[in-house]
Amino acid sequence: MVVRRAIHALADRPRVTRWISDKGMRSGFARRFIAGETLEEALAAIIELRNKGMDVTVDYLGEVVRDAEATRAVTDTYCSILDRISDPDIGASISLKPTHLGLSISRELAQENIGRIVAHAKELDNFVRIDMEDSSTTEATLEIFKTLRPQYDNLGTVVQSYLYRTEEDVHKLNALGAKLRLCKGAYKEPAQVAFQDKSEVDRNYVKVAELLLREGTYPAFATHDHRVIEHIKSMARKRGIDKDAFEFQMLYGIRRDVQLQILEDGYRMRIYVPFGQQWLPYFMRRIAERPANAWFVVRAMLGN
Repeated sequence: MVVRRAIHALADRPRVTRWISDKGMRSGFARRFIAGETLEEALAAIIELRNKGMDVTVDYLGEVVRDAEATRAVTDTYCSILDRISDPDIGASISLKPTHLGLSISRELAQENIGRIVAHAKELDNFVRIDMEDSSTTEATLEIFKTLRPQYDNLGTVVQSYLYRTEEDVHKLNALGAKLRLCKGAYKEPAQVAFQDKSEVDRNYVKVAELLLREGTYPAFATHDHRVIEHIKSMARKRGIDKDAFEFQMLYGIRRDVQLQILEDGYRMRIYVPFGQQWLPYFMRRIAERPANAWFVVRAMLGN
């Protein structure tokens, strides 16, 4: 947590973020976590993953858009992305952030834009996942999901184990048949709403994972923690839960060895593939998550 706080502090310094933004793609170190800045670059990464037998969800990077027309342009882009990735030879779904689609302006605008994307995905027999952002957006994001879900069964969302409210949210969402992705959470959150100690976040993750295995509808477990992964496998075996009844998810470029091992063990493995020019906020959160990621960037900085 100390390293994470330090990196969040660095992320607030314009000189640091400017350097990373200028050098990240050109020198290549950002490409460890970002598939590229264009859809064509992302498609190449998707096809490579699909050829290995992995499933994919695509994130067109961007957040906190405060211009209504710009959010509609993002909506158009997502619909175009769906047209490309719904090709059977590619076969990827999408994940999207509500603030990229207008939530920073109004819930109504975000719901309108997301609804249009989900409707287009349904026409293409594809799936949309509404990502979860910082805790200030949690309630509005879940309300958008709950409003759209009765119309669209091709819609899922995300819950974060570092939030105190998550267990209660999951009980309610399970009752709706929601398809949920469980992650730990990557935003800087105050003690009033979120666990601050990693061990507490991990314990709550396992607790909520058990709840999803008991009551959930095709849950997705997004984690790079080998101990947590093995615990979920063990719980599923003890309960006689089929390997196809849930899936694991990991981020592009992280723990590739574990990704392949999960696949070899007969479980479904989905990779979250981000792309786009607005990659810096996402990249900084990845660096903050694990000290190993931070040292990866430091080595790249020292080598340039």
